[in-house]
Amino acid sequence: MVKKLLLIFSILVLSLVGTGLWLKGLIPPPQNHRVLAQTLPADLDYLRQRPAESRGKILAVVTSTGTMGGSGKSTGYELTELSRPYHVFVANGFEVDIASPKGGEPPVVIDNDDMGPFDYAFLNDPDAQRKVNNSIPVERVSAADYRAVFFVGGKGAMYDFPDDPAIQRLVRDLYSDGKVIGAVCHGPAALANVTLENGEPLLANRRVTGFTNEEELFLVPDAREVFPFLLEDRLRKRGAVFEPGPAYLEQVSIDGQLLTGQNPWSTWTLAEAIVETLGYKPVPRAITPAENTVEILLAYEQGGMATAGEKLRQMALRQGRAIDRRLLAMHGIVAAMRGEMGKFLDIVRLLARAKGYETQ
Repeated sequence: MVKKLLLIFSILVLSLVGTGLWLKGLIPPPQNHRVLAQTLPADLDYLRQRPAESRGKILAVVTSTGTMGGSGKSTGYELTELSRPYHVFVANGFEVDIASPKGGEPPVVIDNDDMGPFDYAFLNDPDAQRKVNNSIPVERVSAADYRAVFFVGGKGAMYDFPDDPAIQRLVRDLYSDGKVIGAVCHGPAALANVTLENGEPLLANRRVTGFTNEEELFLVPDAREVFPFLLEDRLRKRGAVFEPGPAYLEQVSIDGQLLTGQNPWSTWTLAEAIVETLGYKPVPRAITPAENTVEILLAYEQGGMATAGEKLRQMALRQGRAIDRRLLAMHGIVAAMRGEMGKFLDIVRLLARAKGYETQ
């Protein structure tokens, strides 16, 4: 009896080990960041399309807060939420200035797993680095100089954006002049307490999005204690018609001159929507593997496994429509952590199909 139990146990262990190795084989190694880190702006074909004529200026605003309240945890603005819109605006003929509540060099959050060519090119761009390391204090900014403002995300924005009188003045002036106001992830915190000249909240009955309670509480379980408020709660309280999308997937809300994005995965689309709202057709851009992956995951949310599988198949038939299997795996892990085992298994199936298409 003992021998049979040991044999069964051994078979189970070997099966689990084999399954684990198979699953590991579905996830490719990370990108070679040593090579990517050498990327220069001149290496980006996208930027060569920049129109000859200047289309005016856009102001990007980043947080000056480097610590998450009394938690002691470091924070700042998210590099990818500045670098990618910066390049979109530049490629489409706009000059970009960078400001922050305190001015000077703001704290930054850099996640190596999220870094790509555009992000490293930003770090290697002397002009961009001069601007961000010497950011303009918002109190010195004149709304008359800009066609649009873009509030960059990062958890630090939850602390210094909402009650900054200079930010509130800037938003109010831009809004009253009919100019464009954009914000991504935690960036909409800048809009939370803005009151218009008629006494009404800016956000009253306006369709907006931002980092959701679901996303926040999954990453920071004690977020209600760490942050002064949850962003979704505050935007709703101020009368906004809050439009959440699936967690950690693209969601952009457009309400006239007010454009908001839910999270980092919404940044590309949001930046290009701002260009369109300013009256221009965005110059062509190669869609990134991460964006393709988000498209597949959105298809899954909307139509299930069959829809997502067909979307993946269509992408495999088109050259250049690569996906980011590491990002896909990350969503599978999140599903497992939430106890959504059906979704986890479906994502594993998508991973296996994606690897199969790549090796054909």
